[in-house]
Amino acid sequence: MPRKYSPTFVLPALGLAALLATAGCTPNDPAAASTGKDGGPSTVTVTSTADKCTLSATSAPSGNVVFQVSNTGDDVTEFYLLAADGKRIVGEIENIGPGLERRLVVTAKPGTYRAACKPGMVGDGIQTAFTVTDSGADTSPTGSEADQLATATASYVGYVRDQTDQLVTATQQFVAAYEAGDDAQARALYPSARVHYERIEPVAESFGDLDPRLDARQADVEQGQTWSGWHLLEKDLWAPQPAANGGTAYTALTPAQRTQFGDQLVADTQDLHTRVHAEDFATSLDAATIANGSKGLLDEVATRKVSGEEEIWSHTDLSDFQANVEGAQVAFEDLQDVVHAKDPQLEQQLVTRFKDLTALLAAHQHGSGWVSYTTLTQDQVKALSAAVDALSEPLSRLASAVVL
Repeated sequence: MPRKYSPTFVLPALGLAALLATAGCTPNDPAAASTGKDGGPSTVTVTSTADKCTLSATSAPSGNVVFQVSNTGDDVTEFYLLAADGKRIVGEIENIGPGLERRLVVTAKPGTYRAACKPGMVGDGIQTAFTVTDSGADTSPTGSEADQLATATASYVGYVRDQTDQLVTATQQFVAAYEAGDDAQARALYPSARVHYERIEPVAESFGDLDPRLDARQADVEQGQTWSGWHLLEKDLWAPQPAANGGTAYTALTPAQRTQFGDQLVADTQDLHTRVHAEDFATSLDAATIANGSKGLLDEVATRKVSGEEEIWSHTDLSDFQANVEGAQVAFEDLQDVVHAKDPQLEQQLVTRFKDLTALLAAHQHGSGWVSYTTLTQDQVKALSAAVDALSEPLSRLASAVVL
């Protein structure tokens, strides 16, 4: 996956709206999406190429909507359904390889949205307006299924809030050591603090503006504005040699800069905590969002962790890897009663493949932590990648199983 590196540490923390700024939208047929038999979900086909994002329709009635995304380009792409502000993510699919198809299932309320393809997963994306009209139909589940989904949502909200509680405390401890110049302690605290973020990463990404401030890697941003967050501090703690720094000697952050960026990390983390503890956060989640978040976490593993790209200076990728898997499994287990009732074969596949991947990861534990990613052999990386792929396929069907 191509990445851009800047020779300096002063880089932009771009919001998702900027990353997905319109880059030449393809005019689309304004007809509404096709509707399945017996009032089933509406379906919109999406074709992503290097320079176009073509939708079969730019509107759909409220309720369950399926975006069937095909990548006919030569590079990996992503698809997003964004809120009207172009920032908040309603649903997303990452890591759609050339020639592949993926489905995004969302439960959409009436309103205006932005549909976006992001060819190459870097740089500008391609957006177009998408409208959800009021169908007048009540597509809410009923009976025991409604009770199961309500329980699942409440459980997942509680999990997210608990993880942000722990994240705030752990981040404060990490930053205190970092700003005091206790680098050994800060290095020790770095991976254990980040696991709380990695377990709920799709939630942070859904807010659009927060994830770039908190978790942008140097390779993800462009020259010209300030880079901030975890990976800026990671680079300062594990200072790279010139060969890994664009051929120039790394310049350490000054004590004043350490305080500036450390305090900002704490403030942005507290902002995330405030948002997920707000009353409207619980009402913004539904079964499709939780299921898509589970798959999104595994996509994070497939595109960044298994390649060793996430923690390129500290090489603590396996800690992030395990946290993503744990978060994905929690989301699945919250929905498991519904999956058991609707598709017990899928349930068993997911139980087995989560178990297989977790066991494979456990072989790389070292004490209470993990070995450095650089110690893995090519065969070990291939084995992890194969286990991720094996889990990814059934997990991609989770949203359909619980919603449709």
